[in-house]
Amino acid sequence: MEEVDVEPSTTLIPSAGFHRKHLGFEWGPGDLLVYETNYKLQGPRSAGSPFVHIVRRDEDICSPILRKLFNESHLIFVGLQKIKEDIPSKNKKSQFVSISKNYRSVIRACMEELQQNVSILLAIELIWNLCEVLFIDTAPAGSLLLHLLDWVRLHKSDVDARAREVLQSDSPAQHQSYWDVVRNTKKKLKSHHMTPLTLELVTFIKHCHYTYCRTQTLTEFEVKWRHWHEECDRCLQENTFASNRHLETICKILVGDEDTLLEQKELLSTWYHFLVTRLLFTHPTIKPPDLHYYAQSSMNMFLGPRASPEPLDIILLSAFEFDLHQVIKDCSIALNNWWFVAHLTDLLDHCKLLQSHNLHFGSNLREFLVLEYASGLFTHHSLWQLAVDYFDHCPEFGRVYLELQIERVPLDTERKAIKVLRICEDRQMSEQVRSICKIMAKRALRNNRLGSALSWSIRAKDAAFATLISERFLQDYSNKGSFTDLDLLDNLGPAMLLSDRLTFLGKYREFHRLYGEKRFSEAARLLLSLMTAKIAPRSLWMTLLTDALPLLEQKEVIFSVDQTYELMSCLEDCFSSVFQDEDIESTKTELLRLALARNLTMAIVKEGTIET
Repeated sequence: MEEVDVEPSTTLIPSAGFHRKHLGFEWGPGDLLVYETNYKLQGPRSAGSPFVHIVRRDEDICSPILRKLFNESHLIFVGLQKIKEDIPSKNKKSQFVSISKNYRSVIRACMEELQQNVSILLAIELIWNLCEVLFIDTAPAGSLLLHLLDWVRLHKSDVDARAREVLQSDSPAQHQSYWDVVRNTKKKLKSHHMTPLTLELVTFIKHCHYTYCRTQTLTEFEVKWRHWHEECDRCLQENTFASNRHLETICKILVGDEDTLLEQKELLSTWYHFLVTRLLFTHPTIKPPDLHYYAQSSMNMFLGPRASPEPLDIILLSAFEFDLHQVIKDCSIALNNWWFVAHLTDLLDHCKLLQSHNLHFGSNLREFLVLEYASGLFTHHSLWQLAVDYFDHCPEFGRVYLELQIERVPLDTERKAIKVLRICEDRQMSEQVRSICKIMAKRALRNNRLGSALSWSIRAKDAAFATLISERFLQDYSNKGSFTDLDLLDNLGPAMLLSDRLTFLGKYREFHRLYGEKRFSEAARLLLSLMTAKIAPRSLWMTLLTDALPLLEQKEVIFSVDQTYELMSCLEDCFSSVFQDEDIESTKTELLRLALARNLTMAIVKEGTIET
């Protein structure tokens, strides 16, 4: 898209710059932080305002009712992406029209709930509906006007309401709005209070051929319509209805007299209503390429030389000129969020109407707008989950955007962290997975939740942090004499191989479990392997030897001769290397030596008896 060729709107920030100081700012993902600095334009430095102002462009994100629009349109968007490319184009068109109507029905549902700022949604649906008529549900000459009539009727419902009011009154012909309604709905003439002259006009209207029917060819319709139009014109030339100015006005409307139509400005209310009315009575078989000429002239005639068109008028005129990219550009400037342009462009792209337009920096128009919309969703505390699907369907830059945005999601709770983690894991985003797990592991460790911290560090595959937490577990064990988070420690499985210290923690807990289950032989072998493998921290060597005491004092011999010698060697190593400068409890050491000597004797006797 080209550079914006209009002046950007000015946003006033209350009290900012009041002290004539320089303003500082920081860009955020969906907003701008503005603050006063300590620097003045002139003079010495002084303290600035303590306030930080948040300037947000996409303020609709915060509207509770519009969140319904975002949520429901997300489901439609995802469904659109699932339409297969190999479906025949005829079947695709009906699906695209249905999806377009679904989008419009969501807009209408939000309008019914929204009490304020309904005009924005009305304009959005008006533009979308026109784009649906002109680009998606494309109609040939003849049928095009029927679609435009439905478009105007849908957005000009006050005519039907006034007609009901007139017809339900005691004397419809005397009602003050009778002729206004007649000029808008001529078919009502045939049912109430007919004068002879009125009856003549009704009879004449019955033979009117101002809409094309598919049961006849376009040429046949044009011949019949031209003949009928000439008859209308003849009545005017012969002053058939000159005695009744209302009937004469209706006849002038039927022949498409522009001056007479312009006199009905209050009834038509908009230039595009005037356009469709004008086409109905002057060019009912309008072809799409000719539409822009009538649209431009109708707007000029209706607004006059003094009035300037509103942004909505310019957007509708661009649509009538079949300039899709200008429609999207003008909507991007006029609307205060990306919802409309993102979803409309996505639908048009699926209809193969935007293939020729790429942006100069690489991404196509559809992806650029979807990325902008999804980035806005990511700034909201709950809508960020919707944005993930939008990024998934942006093949060029979607993953890059998701990786950057997902790191900015505040991990307020563990439940939210798990949601974010699952999103990253499903998309093989390994760096983000590690980052999230590390953050949660450190937070859990600060709160002394060792089990949660260990679980997160294992998911992060962070060996250093897992070692640190394992040491905290062992330190707690030394202080309290028991382990916490037994479910986690008992089910570490292959994860314990992440680090030596974690391996020792898992195996040491397994030793305690085996001992508790009275599986003494297995517990003894495991304890001995932990001591001989040298993976235990030196501070726990004496603790491990002490854990062997109950096994050494069993009536049945648990440790063999070789195992007992290994235990003795471990005791000597422990005594010489670790505790040579410390005051060791002599009683505990002596008990160990006595228990080892006794066990050795019993083991020799037992093994000698077996050999004999």
